Amino acid sequence: MSSHPILNQPFPDFSLPVALPTGEQSTLSRDQLQGQPFVLFVYPKDATSGCTIEVCGFRDLYSEFEKSGVVILGLSRDGVRSHGRFIQNQSLPYSLLADADQSTLKAWQLIKQATMYGKPVTKVQRTTYLVDGNSVLRHIWESVTPLGHAAEVLEACRIL
Repeated sequence: MSSHPILNQPFPDFSLPVALPTGEQSTLSRDQLQGQPFVLFVYPKDATSGCTIEVCGFRDLYSEFEKSGVVILGLSRDGVRSHGRFIQNQSLPYSLLADADQSTLKAWQLIKQATMYGKPVTKVQRTTYLVDGNSVLRHIWESVTPLGHAAEVLEACRIL
């Protein structure tokens, strides 16, 4: 089991089901990304307002991330079928990782207990990681505000 990500340390290994923009499903691990810098943004739920704003921000700047040589990946606790629909509905050019059993999100300490309308709920902390080509974590954004976030991440990618 991987530990939580720590700045300037190797990013924890992961191997998760992934929905691809082609409509196919596969598995993706950190080792498959070796040599490629990547952004992994963690969001709470497919097809919700804030998450749609966030994924579309990365979609709209995707060509700029490509020019910087950075791979974009999203991650939530939704399954690959839900991700596939979300990719199709929002015309996303990048893949979404599925952590349906929340094991990776828990290991990375991104599952938080909260109260909503007086009832206890389990939430996913919206967080983004920037990992360099040597699999070292170079930047963490915590408690992200979706609007404008992708542009902020792109600036960090340009100076990576």
